[in-house]
Amino acid sequence: MEKYDCRGLSEPEMEKLCLQNGIKKFRADQVFRWVQQKGVRCWDEMKNIGQEDTDKLKKVFCLQPLEIVKEQVSKDGTRKFLFRLPDGERIETVLMDYEKDLSRNRETVCVSTQVGCPVGCPFCATGVNGFHRNLSAGEITGQVLEIVRRMRINDPSFNVTNIVFMGMGEPFLNEESVLKAVRILNSENGQKIGMRRMTISTSGVVPGIIRLAEENKQVGLAISLHSARNHLRDILVPMNRRYPLQQLMRACREYVNQTGRRVTLEIALTEANANKDEAEALIRLIQGMPVHINLIPVNPVTESSMQRPAKEKIMEFKTLLEAKNLSVTVREEKGTDIDAACGQLRQRLEC
Repeated sequence: MEKYDCRGLSEPEMEKLCLQNGIKKFRADQVFRWVQQKGVRCWDEMKNIGQEDTDKLKKVFCLQPLEIVKEQVSKDGTRKFLFRLPDGERIETVLMDYEKDLSRNRETVCVSTQVGCPVGCPFCATGVNGFHRNLSAGEITGQVLEIVRRMRINDPSFNVTNIVFMGMGEPFLNEESVLKAVRILNSENGQKIGMRRMTISTSGVVPGIIRLAEENKQVGLAISLHSARNHLRDILVPMNRRYPLQQLMRACREYVNQTGRRVTLEIALTEANANKDEAEALIRLIQGMPVHINLIPVNPVTESSMQRPAKEKIMEFKTLLEAKNLSVTVREEKGTDIDAACGQLRQRLEC
């Protein structure tokens, strides 16, 4: 008999399965809270469920916690976790602490959605070893649950406040599991992370953008743009060959019209695109569309020959955009010293 991973089930799904198998509905509510709120890893930790019902539950459901193989802490406080999945595959996930003021921190988890990545951006380490498989909804939520559990050992009040689907993989090539994980993480009886505090970053999978605009209007959208010219973007983001800039921008404008939210455009700056021509092409491309532009000086990746431009060129690029009253930031570097920054995640054990 097929067993269902508790970490990948919504509360209504769990209730339905319980009723179908002669288990009272309130047990589903209890299990959901234990798993999604408390992050328990085994049945024995569910203290208010008797042995008889536990035995029934075990026949229908399973718990498949991820194993933390390695944890690294950056000099800036960023933490990178290497997880082993139930089938032995490995992924990396990052916890970033952004201090907002003295009374409240923003704890952001950068979640992976695939083992490896099929997109093949040349400056990104994730795709170096190719694409292995999609993650299940339970493996996506499990990254957050394991980090919460680990951090609460020393800080019982710890909570994740923000989720960015910007780790390993292309989220919209694993659309069903990603959107299901969003709903589970948002659940009132789970982590209660607001949808407006979640952002999905895509290399430009147009159908996924349109579906997000229609079904999850509160979830933020970030585009790994990297170039505003098709001939260069074809190289930097191979997904552009399938969904070129004209299609991508139409989808982004549809998202803006449907949600009333601006789009974040991410640009990994290299020596190839940190120039006036590229800045002017970007200004033309986004004319009239509310956006925030996030400039990301490309991070070192052993297998890539692409180099970070000089700081002066980065600031010149930023100034050209700001002269047109565009919202622009240079992304704060987090975790570069432990290969936890943008484009550096992979599956390796040695570091």
